[in-house]
Amino acid sequence: MVELAELARAAGAEVCATVVQERNRPHPATLVGSGKVAEAAEVASAASATTLISNRDLSPRQLRNLADATKLKVIDRTQLILDIFASRARTREAQLQVELAQLTYLLPRLVGARANLSRTGGGIGTRGPGETQLEVDRRRLRLRLGRLQHDIEAVRSDRQTQRGARQGLPSAVLVGYTNAGKSTLMNALTGADVLAKDALFATLDPTARLLKIPDAGEVILSDTVGFVHDLPHQLVAAFRATLEEVTLADVLVHVVDAASPRMQEQIEAVEAVLRELGAGEQPRITVMNKCDLAPGGEGLRVSARTGQGLDDLRAAIAGALGRGHVRVHVVLPYGPLLDLVHRRGRVLSERYVEAGVELEVECPPTLAARLERAAGSHPTDR
Repeated sequence: MVELAELARAAGAEVCATVVQERNRPHPATLVGSGKVAEAAEVASAASATTLISNRDLSPRQLRNLADATKLKVIDRTQLILDIFASRARTREAQLQVELAQLTYLLPRLVGARANLSRTGGGIGTRGPGETQLEVDRRRLRLRLGRLQHDIEAVRSDRQTQRGARQGLPSAVLVGYTNAGKSTLMNALTGADVLAKDALFATLDPTARLLKIPDAGEVILSDTVGFVHDLPHQLVAAFRATLEEVTLADVLVHVVDAASPRMQEQIEAVEAVLRELGAGEQPRITVMNKCDLAPGGEGLRVSARTGQGLDDLRAAIAGALGRGHVRVHVVLPYGPLLDLVHRRGRVLSERYVEAGVELEVECPPTLAARLERAAGSHPTDR
């Protein structure tokens, strides 16, 4: 419920009151019992509230019945998060993905949502395509969904092309709970100018920058959208083209807000999303960010704000990416492959010969295989 209040404020709402009920199972018609529904209506009336936000996702029937009983606009947690995403989307890619998630959520709730959103104008839960799409029938809605899915696939194809252009460089991806400081850390490590502010889901668009690590070469470091507890499935599906970066990374850097009183819950929420993405077994480094504000937590202690621990983090990334490297001895002709060897590998010796450059280098197995195809070499385990 604390997180729900934070989400509501992030969407621009003023939280007037909180109503909680413990039940063995949700009421099929109204989620909570009739007495609690009446209490919520009274509390809302006394506070001049216009919107009721449920921390549980509501079925179309529950949505309609609660709106009828309370005379309020009623939205659930998923719709609230979708609304925040809609307000944060800036690029064409993010807008496409948010709209796809919104319409996927809206389709089964079309009839009840029409009546619900007509109660009050503007405000939470209505950003993006919601109100305009309520005026069309399901057939046109499905057509729009089909077009969006086609466009998202094009985005996915573009990302694969971008990854192909970066082939040969190792990758590290920052993951973590929203507002854990990933963007600030990205800026501190790479000198990027990613938007970084104290707000939930401040940035939705992934950013990739070159991270240069002394004695380890270059790494592609990517920032991703922040996670929350029970991240809506519609968002996970819609942002799959973006979140694919997580599943393909050589190492994940899990950024934890060490100053949060709900740190452990947030860690568990991130782990749940990673499992849902199929990245639960990815190699990772746990980073306790904001260590200048809090002493607790198990992991590498850094402060993106002050720079404390950043050198240790660079070394940890280099160490994680270096595991399993092989040593190759190879003679390469002059060309772009030489530059790649210097960028991605650790050159132990280099000698110019008639056929090109004779090198002894430690590098990832994928690059070693590429070198073997280019020239005769003899890999040995590190």
